[in-house]
Amino acid sequence: GLNYSYSYLPLSWITGLMIFLISIVTAFMGYVLPWGQMSFWGATVITNLLYFIPGLVSWICGGYNISDPTLKRFFVLHFIFPFIALCIVFIHIFFLHLQGSSNPLGYDTALKIPFYPSLLCLD
Repeated sequence: GLNYSYSYLPLSWITGLMIFLISIVTAFMGYVLPWGQMSFWGATVITNLLYFIPGLVSWICGGYNISDPTLKRFFVLHFIFPFIALCIVFIHIFFLHLQGSSNPLGYDTALKIPFYPSLLCLD
């Protein structure tokens, strides 16, 4: 399952979770950008969920309500987050290659056939 790989691939799992969360935040900010009634009330509901973290809503919204500075900040973050996600994707792939993702039990054996050139050139 989803939590199974955390025990033997923790860095890959954490970076994958970060990619997932950044994707959700980017999609939400893109949803708010048309600035219609649904977008406004969606932004209001989601930012109200963040009031338990002191100072976060006033920093994100540029005040204590949803207004023009909020839209501008969401646009900037919606533009920047995909680049951050791309950097984390490269780190994620690095950790996958470093740790090897196809060995869930962690057994090391010499009885293996490498994919390149043996299996790739088989066809």
